[in-house]
Amino acid sequence: MEPGDQSPNPVRKQKLYIVLCAVFLSNAILAEMIGVKIFSLEQLLGTAPAQLTLPFNFTLDFNLSAGVVLWPVVFITSDIINEYFGKSGVKWISYLTAIIITYVFIAVFTTTLLPPAQFWLDVNKSPGNEDFDINFAFSSVFRQGLGIIVGSVTAFLIGQILDAHAFHWIRSMTGSKHIWLRATGSTLISQFIDSFVVLTIAFYLLGNWSLEQVIAVGIINYLYKFSVAVCLTPLLYLIHYILDGFLGLRK
Repeated sequence: MEPGDQSPNPVRKQKLYIVLCAVFLSNAILAEMIGVKIFSLEQLLGTAPAQLTLPFNFTLDFNLSAGVVLWPVVFITSDIINEYFGKSGVKWISYLTAIIITYVFIAVFTTTLLPPAQFWLDVNKSPGNEDFDINFAFSSVFRQGLGIIVGSVTAFLIGQILDAHAFHWIRSMTGSKHIWLRATGSTLISQFIDSFVVLTIAFYLLGNWSLEQVIAVGIINYLYKFSVAVCLTPLLYLIHYILDGFLGLRK
C-alpha cells in the first residue's frame, strides 16, 4: 500500500497470503493437468469457425487448450498478490509452484509406467467396445512430452517474474491509482511473452513446428488472453474492495 495508508491487520494479512497462494498453486497445477485437452471456443459459443487469416498464410480457428479456463484465475490471483505483498510475494509462490508442477509431472509420468491390473482393463471395457484400452487412454491423457513440460514451466516462470516487475514499474508511475492499468498492463506484457515462449520451446526447439506456425498459433493464444484480461478488470476492482475491507484498510 502507499505510505500513509492505514496499516493492514497483520494476522488477517498472513491468512490472506496463505489463501491466495493456495488458490494460485492449485489452479496453476490444475491448468497444467487439463491442458492436454484442446477445445473449440466457437463450438462452445455456438458460432461458426473464425477462420482467421494470419501471417505466413495460416488460417486458424479458436481451438484452445482447456488450461485457458483456469489460467485467468492464476493471472488475477498473481495481480492481487502483487498488490498486497509485492514482487517478493509473487516470486516466492511462483518458484514454489514451478517446483511442484515439475514434481507433479514426474509423479504422474511414473504412474503411467506401472503395469495395469488385468481386472482393471476388463471392467473398463463395455459391450460393443471390447478393444478399448483404459491403460492406453490413461497414459495418453496424463503423459505429456518432455518439450511441453520444459516449455510450460519455463514460460510460467518467465511470465510470472515479468508480470511482477511490469506491475511495479507501472505502479511506480501511477501510484495507488489506476489498478486496472497496472493489473491489465502487466498481464498483457507478461502473457505476450508467455504465449510464444511455451510454443517456441515445446514445438520449435524440441518439436517439429516451423517458426511461422509458432508465431501464428501464438497470436491466437494471445488474442484470447488479451480479451480475458480486459474482461476481468471489473472483477479485479470488486476483489480489491472486498480485501481492503477484510484487511481493515478501508475507512
